[in-house]
Amino acid sequence: MTLSVTNTLTGEREPFEPQDPDSVLLYYCGLTVSDFAHLGHARGWVHVDVMHRWLEHLGYDVHHVENFTDVNEKITARVGEDDLGDSESEVARRFVGETIRDMRSLNLRRAEVYPRVSEHVPEIVDLVETLIEKGYAYEADGSVYFDVTTFDDYGKLSNQRVEEMEAQGADDERSEKRHPADFALWKADGVGEDAVEEHRDPDVEYAVDHPTGGTWDSPWGEGRPGWHIECSAMSMTHLDETIDVHVGGQDLVFPHHENEVAQSEAATGQQFARYWLHVRLLETEGEKMSSSLQNFFTVRDAVAELGTNVVRMFLLSTAYDSPQTYSDGTVSEAEDRWERLSGAYDRAVDALDSPDAGSKVADDDLRTAVDEVREAFPAAMNDNFNTRRALAALLDLVTAVNRHLDGGDPYDYVGLRRAVETFDEFGGDVLGFAFGGETGGDVRIAEDLVELVLDVREREREAGNYERADELRDELAAVGVEVQDTDDGPEFHLP
Repeated sequence: MTLSVTNTLTGEREPFEPQDPDSVLLYYCGLTVSDFAHLGHARGWVHVDVMHRWLEHLGYDVHHVENFTDVNEKITARVGEDDLGDSESEVARRFVGETIRDMRSLNLRRAEVYPRVSEHVPEIVDLVETLIEKGYAYEADGSVYFDVTTFDDYGKLSNQRVEEMEAQGADDERSEKRHPADFALWKADGVGEDAVEEHRDPDVEYAVDHPTGGTWDSPWGEGRPGWHIECSAMSMTHLDETIDVHVGGQDLVFPHHENEVAQSEAATGQQFARYWLHVRLLETEGEKMSSSLQNFFTVRDAVAELGTNVVRMFLLSTAYDSPQTYSDGTVSEAEDRWERLSGAYDRAVDALDSPDAGSKVADDDLRTAVDEVREAFPAAMNDNFNTRRALAALLDLVTAVNRHLDGGDPYDYVGLRRAVETFDEFGGDVLGFAFGGETGGDVRIAEDLVELVLDVREREREAGNYERADELRDELAAVGVEVQDTDDGPEFHLP
């Protein structure tokens, strides 16, 4: 059975056929770094991680790019709050670091690159200039807008008609537009300031009364990139004009992804993304989990309380394209499932390592169960990455393993070895569980320890003890930690 996916663009289940039969270009709309990541964000991360892992399992070379939006009104609104920083770039840098730590705690495969908007303004300006030259965009008082009436297919992703669409953007943009649904590609300095004030918490005392985000020079004057143009510029820069898979949250279908399609295809004349996959929202008490609603459970709190494996079990227990509810009951079910899965794995390993495992003992029921899961698991994953069914197949094998072990020795060595290999391959390599320990938590601890050493090193440098500071860096290098000194402070990479 070959992989098939449900394509939001067509509304149909389609066989997956990338442009290159050996590789996949995968782009995921990442986080706007204005707060700590919560389980709603983690739901997308973990499912994209499993998509990445399964595509590699099928033999593809996966080129995975995930952006950080570090230029945004929500970030600017937090300037001067507590100890977050006195500029948009400082606030963004703080939350980029926190987000990466949370990603590592979830045992995610690393993307090939995590581009940031602030690093790609020249590419964004070039793309906007192209759209103006081709007649798809127009300038108005230093801002630039995409004219939706010039792109015949506008609305094809969200299945809407232009004449039925409501106005997009903040109030201070709308008077400049030719059509209410036109959207900003470039915002003149000062446009969007009302949105900044809307995002500021009235109950918080800010150190900076009137925050302003960074601006950049452009052919139209000082300004900032619009939200939608960023992903087009970054995906084209790091992947290609046409990518195979674009993944994002369901709430981004319109306007964000619709606008990505329009501006990208207008600029290049090529299809932007062949397959659009959208992760349904995580809800709590009937509402989506979000920072703005203050109903979220942060990733770091969840990992600290539940552990990486239980968090992944919870998030993967529902397929990515089905809605999911966060509650005490659903979390408890995930804890029970992980206890069953890890318990069976540990029992099987212990039995294999005991003298009671025999080479001439054969349990046909156990071996049949292994054969069945090795058919059912791939079938589930090839059915639009259906992790719910894939987990069910693994739990069926848990039942067979426990039944075999409950029968007493001697044990079927061959059957148990194949069962453990199946758990490792499907549960570990594909679903990202860490049997025998919480690797995600270990990474968090290692990162915390490195940061403590770097703090000591900085204090030594400030005190003029440069020789001792160099010794600390060399000691980190000796255990595989690469440290780079930048204008914004030291950065490090774990081995």
